[in-house]
This record gives sequence, C-alpha cells and structure tokens, in this order.
Amino acid sequence: MMPLSPEEVRVVSASLALVTPTQSRLDALSSDERARGARFVFEAHRRRFTAARCLLRELLGELLETAPAELRFEYGVAGKPALAWPKAELRFNVSHSGDQAVFAFARDVEIGVDIEEARGVDHAAIAQRFFSPAECEALRSLPAERRSRGFFEIWTRKEAFVKARGGGLTIALDSFDVSLGEPARLLRVAGEPEPARVGRIEALPAPASYCAAIAILGPGGRVRPASFPA
Repeated sequence: MMPLSPEEVRVVSASLALVTPTQSRLDALSSDERARGARFVFEAHRRRFTAARCLLRELLGELLETAPAELRFEYGVAGKPALAWPKAELRFNVSHSGDQAVFAFARDVEIGVDIEEARGVDHAAIAQRFFSPAECEALRSLPAERRSRGFFEIWTRKEAFVKARGGGLTIALDSFDVSLGEPARLLRVAGEPEPARVGRIEALPAPASYCAAIAILGPGGRVRPASFPA
C-alpha cells in the first residue's frame, strides 16, 4: 500500500465474504478481539467481525510498516478505537454491514465512517425518534419508493459524524442536520453558526444495496477510495 500523505483521507472497501481466515491472520488477533468475536451468537456475525479485524490489522500494518500482530489498540469512552502502539499520528475508523466493510485512514484529523445495508426497516418510526425535524421533513418529501434509500443516506451520514466526534450516544442525533441526496453536506450543528468549520461529510461509493458515508473533522484532505486486494 502506498504511504498515506498528510493531505489524503484514504478509504478502503472490502467484501468480507472474500476474506479467507488463514491461521496466520487469526494468530494476529489479540485475546480481546477473539473474545469479542466469540460473543456473537450467529456464526455469520462472528465471521464478519473476525474478517474485519484481520483486514484492519493488515491495512494498518502496511501503513505503519509493522507486523499486524504487534499492533495494540485503545478505546475512548464511547468505544472509538485508536492506536496504543505504535504511537503514530494516524487516525482510523471501521464499519461493516452484511458482507461489506469500509476502512478509513487519515493523519492529524479525526474521521468517522459508516456503511449500512439498505434493508427493510421501519424507517418512519426510527426517523421520527432520532432525526431532526428538518431531516424528517426532507424524508417525507421523497416519493414513497425512495424513502427507504433516503433513510439510509441520512443514517450513514449521521453515524459517520457521530463516530468522527467520538461521543457515541452522548451526541443527540437530532442536534445536527445532514443533507439528503447529493451532495452530502453537514447543514447544522447545535451551537455552531458555521457547520463547515466543524467538519464535512461525503457520500462514499458502495454496492447498489448499501449506503456509505465519511465524516472529516477539520481541514481534511481529498478522499481517495480504494478496494482491498482480495
């Protein structure tokens, strides 16, 4: 993998179904990662979690020129992961849904990424509970057949922003607005007269049945999408 420049935000997409759980990959995982994987009830969920962690270690290992098994992670109060060793000005974030995963990497700027499989949910009820009034109105303005997709566009953009800020459930999802449709934008942040000063949001390429987005806090660089070589 090419080195990561300070001006670049790199996003790598991968199909977890194509990841072969070789013994060397599994050996690179920590005991904590193995324990977390074992807590999943369904085998498919265990496999996807394990595959995502293996790929994360491999990608970070390449960027840092460090063996994947030597990497150590630490977690913020809301569970956002960071590097504990080696210490480096490298930020990363991970999301996976179904068999698709996205990994984001940047230097000196906080990032968050989210991908969701746009499957059937009670989007009206969820939006009413978590979205802002402006977002709910934008969703209702869509034709009925477009609303499910529109819901996941908003949801992934909001999740990416929350993950970038590292606040987890302490950040109310209705305390900020994101756009619906293109371009993806951060429209409002409570207490911030200029949302663009807080950060920006971009939609990411994803398979037809998925939605994905990235949030970048501060003056981040150009987003460069890539695919993981299976």
